[in-house]
Amino acid sequence: MMHRRHFLKGAAAAAAVFDGPPPSAPGADSKWRLTPPTRGRIPVAFVIGPYATMIDFAGPWEVFQDVMVPDRGASHEEQMPFELFTVAENPGTLRVTGGMQVTPDYTIENAPPPRVIVIPAHRGSAKLVDWIRTASVKADITLSVCTGAFHLARTGLLNGKAATTHHQFLDAFAREFPDVQVERGVRFVEHDRVATAGGLTSGIDLALRIVDRYFGRDVAQRTASYMEYESRGWVVAT
Repeated sequence: MMHRRHFLKGAAAAAAVFDGPPPSAPGADSKWRLTPPTRGRIPVAFVIGPYATMIDFAGPWEVFQDVMVPDRGASHEEQMPFELFTVAENPGTLRVTGGMQVTPDYTIENAPPPRVIVIPAHRGSAKLVDWIRTASVKADITLSVCTGAFHLARTGLLNGKAATTHHQFLDAFAREFPDVQVERGVRFVEHDRVATAGGLTSGIDLALRIVDRYFGRDVAQRTASYMEYESRGWVVAT
């Protein structure tokens, strides 16, 4: 199989000669623009706990790991801008859905500060919620997938905002968090520094949207094409 770096370079070259509309610039939708660092990588923390739903974190992980921006520099690390790691309350191995075992990279005691926080469905804890609340202060964006929205809402970051979660849990979410406006029938709901995705695959759409907000529509589309991901749920009109 062609290495993704070569594939994405080829896709970038093809886009450069495409006789169509001018390419979108990073943050073309200026209301929601996220500004990447001029140098270095963007640390992305995936908050996991027992029985974390596999696709909720593996889907967005795949998106961020496949992003390539050739004009950021000559080295592989410069061109692949996201640095991914897992964070858990304790250092021990966790069993996630389907029986897979995952050993977190960091605990809440020693995790580096993230610029993006991803919260999948999992059995959370008050300490993890506290860590999310504190880490989000300096993060660019904090996002949940599926019932990870419950943990995000417990931080207070969704108070007074619209949000969504898995469709089977919307009523329970509305009852538990009356200060949050529940949105139904949507793939995700975004704000300037917080966002929530519905269930399962919608986390992939939200991750692609975050790529769009950092690096523009063309980079996000190249990433989706590499993944052979056909949903257009991540595309937001600008």
